[in-house]
Amino acid sequence: MVEDRKLPNGARKRRLLGVIVVAATGLVLVVVGANVRLWTVSSGHRFGPGAAPTVPVVIVPGAKVGPDGAPMAYLRGRLDVAIELLHAGKAREILVSGDAAGTSGDEIASMTKYLADHGVDPALVRSDGEGLSTRATCERAKRLFGIDRAIIVTQYRHVPRAVALCRAEGIDADGVTAYCDCRRMTLIRNNLREWLAAPKAVAALIGR
Repeated sequence: MVEDRKLPNGARKRRLLGVIVVAATGLVLVVVGANVRLWTVSSGHRFGPGAAPTVPVVIVPGAKVGPDGAPMAYLRGRLDVAIELLHAGKAREILVSGDAAGTSGDEIASMTKYLADHGVDPALVRSDGEGLSTRATCERAKRLFGIDRAIIVTQYRHVPRAVALCRAEGIDADGVTAYCDCRRMTLIRNNLREWLAAPKAVAALIGR
């Protein structure tokens, strides 16, 4: 620090810029490396709706609901695929897992109502109102519901993380890509969020 004060103002700025560049480069490498790891771990376990395997249960993670309590685009896409899989005989039941006291509303109430409104027998739907994160959804699906084999339905960028975390919890999980009739800004925001969430997920995998 004493040496820095002795440097000319321009040199100090160049040194500071160098530190920032090195730190930013390191952060980018960590994020990219984590995403590559998740895609590798989930390799062979990602499918489109038409190619989905047959499993006992479909897990639907929660997402934002609208002011009227109805699922918004991300969540609606997940639920639509879950309904499709159920009707196709690819699963016998659905587990909806989310935040029953979320900032945007009750995700569980929203999901169960949507499923019922679209012809799903409520007896085929189980719910977990404390699936507050992807990791919690997977951990609780295994521990509380005894799920050993499942499909987890979510959007394309989220599938690798969801599959990796569920498999780390001991669930033989495959991921199926959900639809998303989303605005461009919604896609950008959620894709960025997924990229940045990868290091934490990889840390959870390593820590097991």
